[in-house]
Amino acid sequence: MSTREGNLEAPTRHPLDWKNPEFYDEDKCLHELERIFDICHGCRRCVSLCQSFPTLFDLVDESASGELDSVDKQDFWKVVDQCYLCDLCYMTKCPYVPPHQWNLDFPHTMLRAKAIKFSKGEVGAGERFLASTDVHGQFAGIPVVVQLVNAVNRTGLARKVMDKALGVHPEAWMPELASQRFRWGAADSPAQVATQGERTPGKVAIFSTCYINYNEPGIGHDLLKVLAHNEIPYVIVEKEKCCGMPKLELGDLQTVEQHKNANIPVLARYAREGYAILSAIPSCSLMFKQELPLMFPDEADVQLVKDSVWDPFEYLVARHKDGLLKLDFKSALGKVSYHIPCHGRVQKIGRKTEEMFKLIGQTVEVKLNTVERCSGHAGTYGVKTPYHKTAMKIGKPVFKAMAKDEPDFIASDCALAGHHIAQGMTEAGTAPKALLHPLSLLRQAYGLS
Repeated sequence: MSTREGNLEAPTRHPLDWKNPEFYDEDKCLHELERIFDICHGCRRCVSLCQSFPTLFDLVDESASGELDSVDKQDFWKVVDQCYLCDLCYMTKCPYVPPHQWNLDFPHTMLRAKAIKFSKGEVGAGERFLASTDVHGQFAGIPVVVQLVNAVNRTGLARKVMDKALGVHPEAWMPELASQRFRWGAADSPAQVATQGERTPGKVAIFSTCYINYNEPGIGHDLLKVLAHNEIPYVIVEKEKCCGMPKLELGDLQTVEQHKNANIPVLARYAREGYAILSAIPSCSLMFKQELPLMFPDEADVQLVKDSVWDPFEYLVARHKDGLLKLDFKSALGKVSYHIPCHGRVQKIGRKTEEMFKLIGQTVEVKLNTVERCSGHAGTYGVKTPYHKTAMKIGKPVFKAMAKDEPDFIASDCALAGHHIAQGMTEAGTAPKALLHPLSLLRQAYGLS
């Protein structure tokens, strides 16, 4: 096989060598960016994935020679800024990833560049605050404060202030704070005998995540109702910090390590005790399944947690294959447009949420429309002033596809993507009738109050 033909084997992900001093050497990083960009320019297979690739190809095409050698290396940062580390180029498109001899890892090279940028103090205070979910989430659950903050954030004046101070686009959807945190209103299930499956542990530990805890606790409570209905014992993880994904996206790897040091010892205890660890936010699951294991490949507890973390629908479908999931669905869902988020796709678990919808459809009416494409939201990317319009442009094909047949519900495993899609559909004149998380639709299909 020639080098130009590409690699036909499954992608192999190498650990992130971020503790090596050379990792932060800007000249060496720019040299690697140049090597990778030259390969990408000659291939252009990823042009439709995100704005990084059109930005790169425009820089090349508009340069003096029409080749990468005449592009100013300082313009490489424009490509880096457009990457939101979704990993789809690596996992689904690029033919030159390891074990190919060209060893092309676009996301990790972008992450290296972001880490250099962060270490140089070139990431603004607004971006750092947006990524500090544990900080602004602390206001959740304080009634007077929640009412005030949510009301103020709906005003045009406040959104202008947020635009100026935090770089949040005035038209971007922003989550509200919850009146009661998930962890405050959730309790461990009553003691019951755990049923061990061939594939699945018979008890679950819930990593609640910042978003579920501070913004949409109802999603977490719906998960608990589904687990209780299926007689699966569960506990709420004793204590937790942010998984670290927002900090990773900034290149703030030292803070990612701090969050890892807080979370992994706690989660490892649950893993050793035989719990399946569930997180209802795909980005959080991915953080423990992939990003932390690649950053800390030699830490046994990190690898132990990696093997114990499940996407909720991954767990429930495996539970069904073990013959232990109840299929006593009572309520029809009608027409459902379901979106598979990027951080779900790269977990390499298959279409587990779609499988569950099809199981429901064997008992009650479900007409499913599945859309597998980036919504454009991508963590904080879609709300930032420089990128919001681009994020909406990226999402246009998804907005259109989700509106097919005027669904009764739209849903995405990524709650943030779901709201982004709902905004895009509304702006396109095809506002959805209802937006619900797939876990909420599963609870509804069971007829659980």
